[in-house]
Amino acid sequence: MLSGGLDSTVCMAVARRDGAERLLAVTFDYGQRHRIELERAAAVAAVFDADHLVTPIDMRGWGASALTDDTIDVPAAAPDSGGIPVTYVPARNLIFLSVAAGIAEARGAGSIYLGVNALDYSGYPDCRPEFIASFRATAALALKRGVEGDPLQVRTPLIDATKAEIVRLGVELAAPLHLTWSCYRGGPAPCGDCDSCALRAKGFAEAGVADPAAL
Repeated sequence: MLSGGLDSTVCMAVARRDGAERLLAVTFDYGQRHRIELERAAAVAAVFDADHLVTPIDMRGWGASALTDDTIDVPAAAPDSGGIPVTYVPARNLIFLSVAAGIAEARGAGSIYLGVNALDYSGYPDCRPEFIASFRATAALALKRGVEGDPLQVRTPLIDATKAEIVRLGVELAAPLHLTWSCYRGGPAPCGDCDSCALRAKGFAEAGVADPAAL
C-alpha cells in the first residue's frame, strides 16, 4: 500500500529486502487535497520496478476530514492534545485494507505491507496495533485463502518505529526518500507547518539526516 509518503516508501523497501519477488504498489485516489502524492507514488513504484495500481475511492462527498473537505482547514502542528485530529479520514485504513485484501487475493499475493506506525503518528485510531491485529483475524475469516488454511499476511514492519528510525532504515535500504511527499496541504511545495510536515522534519532532524526532498 503505497501513498508516496515517507513511511510507505520505506515499507516498500522493506518488502524488497524481505525477498518479495514481485511488488504491486496499490495507491488510493480518495479525493485527498494533497494529490501530489499520487505522482510521487508513481515515481516511487517506478524506482522499485513495481506494477502500480491506482484505485479510486471518492471520499470527498463524505466530509468530516480536513484532507477531503475543502471547507475544513488543515491546522498547523500543535502539541498532542490526546484527541483525534481533524485530518483523520473516517475509516480510511479499514477501507483501504479491505480493498487491498481483495486485490491481493485476486492477484495471488501472499502479503500486504502497510507503513503505519504507532509512535510518531497523528493520533489516528486505524494506525494502532490493536486495529491491525483485528483486521488480520477478520481477513483470515473473510477470504477464501484464509478458509483454506493460507491466510493473507498483513505486515506492518514500521509499527513500533519512530520517524527517526524510519528515516535511518530508509537510508540503509537506499529507499528513494527524495521522491516522497508528506505535506497534508498539497503542492507545489511542502508547507512546513502542518502536523505531517512537522513529524517529517522531526524525524530527519533526530536521525541526523538532511531531508533530500528539501534539498
